[in-house]
Amino acid sequence: MKISRRNFLWAAGAVVTGTLAAKLGCSPKEPPIEPTTPGEEPTVAPSFKEDLRIQYAQTVTSICSYCGVGCGVLCFVEDGKIVAIEGDPDNPINEGSLCSKGSAVFNKYYIYDEKGNAVVNPQRVQKVLYRAPRSSNWEEKSWDWAINEIAKRFKATRDATFKEKNAAGAIVNRTEAIAWIGSAMCNNEENYIYRKFVAATGIVNQDHCARL
Repeated sequence: MKISRRNFLWAAGAVVTGTLAAKLGCSPKEPPIEPTTPGEEPTVAPSFKEDLRIQYAQTVTSICSYCGVGCGVLCFVEDGKIVAIEGDPDNPINEGSLCSKGSAVFNKYYIYDEKGNAVVNPQRVQKVLYRAPRSSNWEEKSWDWAINEIAKRFKATRDATFKEKNAAGAIVNRTEAIAWIGSAMCNNEENYIYRKFVAATGIVNQDHCARL
């Protein structure tokens, strides 16, 4: 069967036009499903009318907090609270799609109660918890205490293990007793500062959760 160039372009245009019309809602309504048993009424597709959670929400673009791919997400915010999260179709990395973790990123912060209201996930840690050595109990501490304690222990460990030269006598200025692991929760600017800090303090054991 021979197809001329004119006929091919005509057929391609007809297919594109039909597809576009269907997407715009111009396709004919589907007839009701005929009953299989005599005497029964035809089955009609049910119509649902439900208010969307995001109908009054403001859309804020962000980046998924998992791994390091950088998939874009749309955060729907109402009264200062995130009510829903979905993939960003304008993001060139994921084009609106999300993996299983990204699809559940909303539950990292909130869950819906029985009335459908977004409440803080009870499994989300919001306070500093400290467990002393050989203790089985967690204690609540302030952020000021935690920051000062981390800085004190960091300096003590670095001072006790710092090496200016290796066994061959070469200058290394490093500590091998401290390790640093990056986080996908941080943006590029934050990771840049962390990397500068790690290099300046002589930490050589460095890694990242995503390694991308």
